[in-house]
Order: sequence, then C-alpha cells, then structure tokens
Amino acid sequence: MAKDPITPKTIEGMGEKKELAPENGQLLLGRVTRRSFLSHIGAASIAASTPVFASVSSHAPPATEEAPSIDGVEGAVPVTLRINGKEHNLKLDPRTTLLDCLRENLNMPGTKKGCDHGQCGACTVHVNGRRVNSCLSFAIMHSMDEITTIEGIGQPDHLHPMQAAFIEHDGYQCGYCTSGQIMSAVALLKEPVGPTDEDLKQAMYGNICRCGAYPNIIAAVQSTRKQA
Repeated sequence: MAKDPITPKTIEGMGEKKELAPENGQLLLGRVTRRSFLSHIGAASIAASTPVFASVSSHAPPATEEAPSIDGVEGAVPVTLRINGKEHNLKLDPRTTLLDCLRENLNMPGTKKGCDHGQCGACTVHVNGRRVNSCLSFAIMHSMDEITTIEGIGQPDHLHPMQAAFIEHDGYQCGYCTSGQIMSAVALLKEPVGPTDEDLKQAMYGNICRCGAYPNIIAAVQSTRKQA
C-alpha cells in the first residue's frame, strides 16, 4: 500500500499532540520551533541584563583629576637642601632618594651608587654629623639639614687627613667604595669606637670593599686616628 505524503496533519502519539512543520519537516512541540524558542531566550536575556548595565553606568565614579605638575615633574614638591655649606632650592619628586638627588639633580657624582639597598655603604654621606646611607633616605626628609658629601670633605689641593692616609696606605684598588669608606672613617673619628683593629672593623662593617683592600683601609684609618 502506498504511503500518504507528509502533510501538516496532527499525529497522535507519545501522549501529546505533535505536528510536522510544513516548511522543513521538523517536529514541532506546541507549534514552537527551535528558532523561535532561541529568539525568545535571547530577547529575554537582553531585557534582563539591560537594567544592570544601566545601574552600573549611572553609579560609575567620576574621573579624578591628575595632580598638577611642577616644572614638568608629576607631583614635584619644593625643598631646600643645605649641602657642603651651600643651599640648593629644588623641586623634586617626593620619591627621589638623597643619593639620586646628589648625583642626578646636583651633579655631585662623588657619592657612589652601589647596591642601592643600603648594604654596601658606597653611598655614605653625613647628615648633621652622622653617617647615613643616602640610598635609603628621601631627599625631602632633609630640608635644611647639614649634609656633607665627599666633595665637602676635601679637594685635591687640600685633602682631608683621612683622604691623605688612604693614598699613603693604598686604601683602595678600583676606588668605587672609597668615598663611602672615607665618609664612614671620618664620622667615626667622633664616635666612641675602641682602639683596636677589631673595634674598627666592627664600626665599619657596613662598608664593603669587593677588591678586599681591608688591611690597608684599617691601616689608613688607624693612622689618622693616632694623629687626631
């Protein structure tokens, strides 16, 4: 017997009414096609999300204004530094270390940048007579303090006795740590340090010489201490 062609007539089965779509032969459930079902889901999702986005947008914080720059430096602040008896009026980034200020802003390269972590002593300077690792100290902290660098200790035509002793006793090799060694040695002339070499080593333990010229450094410092 010849089968009837597929028509949009109702097929009874599986306990519910089902129909075949006349355009593509796909099975329909309650006349809802897969395309129309997905379309309704998509529309509902957009409608549900729209109020959320609108709420977030309406409560977004206003844009903050950037801090005005001074002399082209973002957030720079004025500071007066008294170095080697001379005042310097500067405008610095608050994060500028005393070491970087000396080398980069004031063109005083005698103070060396070694580890930049306060572990080698190459950057030692005096602040109000006390030795300080300048890489660990912000420049703006020392407004109007008395700061002394290696340039203020002595000059080639008028050396400090400690500088002369380092030359006499060959207290340096590459020379990179020498300015920090001398600054520490000059400061401890006024510190309560014992007379022995061991006492001196303990007093200068924060100054490292990678060349290993320690015996000559100790000899130079002890020579100056005896003269003083």
